[in-house]
Amino acid sequence: MIPTEPVGSVPRPTELIDAIERIGDGTHPSLEPLYDAAIRDTVRQFEATGSPVITDGEQRKYHNFWTYSVEGLENTAPDGFRIPFAAGHVRRMPRLTSGPFRYRRYADKFLEQAMRYSTLPVKQAVISPSALSLMYPAEGLPDYPREEFIEDLINEHVTEVRRCLRMGAHSVQIDFTEARLALKIDPTGALLASFIDLNNLALGRLSPEERLRVGVHTCPGGDRDSTHSADVPYAALLPSLFQLKACSFFLSLANERDREGALAIVAANLKPSQRAYVGVISPIDPRLESPEVVRDRVLEAARHIPLHQLGTTDDCGFAPFCDDKSTSRELAFAKIRSRVVGTALADQVLRTA
Repeated sequence: MIPTEPVGSVPRPTELIDAIERIGDGTHPSLEPLYDAAIRDTVRQFEATGSPVITDGEQRKYHNFWTYSVEGLENTAPDGFRIPFAAGHVRRMPRLTSGPFRYRRYADKFLEQAMRYSTLPVKQAVISPSALSLMYPAEGLPDYPREEFIEDLINEHVTEVRRCLRMGAHSVQIDFTEARLALKIDPTGALLASFIDLNNLALGRLSPEERLRVGVHTCPGGDRDSTHSADVPYAALLPSLFQLKACSFFLSLANERDREGALAIVAANLKPSQRAYVGVISPIDPRLESPEVVRDRVLEAARHIPLHQLGTTDDCGFAPFCDDKSTSRELAFAKIRSRVVGTALADQVLRTA
């Protein structure tokens, strides 16, 4: 069958969101029972969709998918890099105030808990080195040069990936949502090129066998039914994206204005050793896509991408930030089930054609 996988996050239960907001600290010990219940329920509902690969829904990623590894570090300040969304709200990263740079937590801890509750393959999403590189201040830091920071950053990222693989992750997905945003910040492409180089430095430290289980996800953001860079032409990003030393690519496509054009660019740049998981579900669209809609989107993709290099996914996580209530858990899992069923319908059509 055409493989199909989620990107990562699903909406957290309202009880958990409200408790985090009330306490003001996503790491508070009193939240443990709520986290555990959320993960158990997420795994159960994921299994009910028929999804062959699941995630923990990123229920425990405290504030968000971007800064989970560094939340609470003492050598940071809250006034870091700004991420403006089209809806008008802004998310901020922490700013590094001194060295050395170290993760406070690795994602294998999330993976371990999810694997306790399911026998299905579990994938684990991790944040990219390029995203965390935005924590380093433009003016630099005394006694901690950027070169030393980058070396520490890559070491921490590679450590996290390997810990997840050793834990038994089906795969590790590197979230590279800032790729398109980089082109919005710097239309010359220089910032994007530096991000590609940095991520390839990290990927290059993995063995070929390890890279077979590593993928990259990119999208124009997805938070409170809004994006941060959907206005940036995909054509400016896609050729560079496939220069990454990864084998699987999870691409936002369902919500693209010109899907056919984007698919043609993917087909022209996809290497023989790479697989493109095309987005066939839009998490920020309040409408539920039917399996037939998904089927037709898969068939559209198959006109461009060889079947043995094709997979399907969701455009983005359904709730990358812990306070996002814009999509219900019920709708998110219904959309995931449509993706699974619709992919199977397309597979039947393609294999009997």
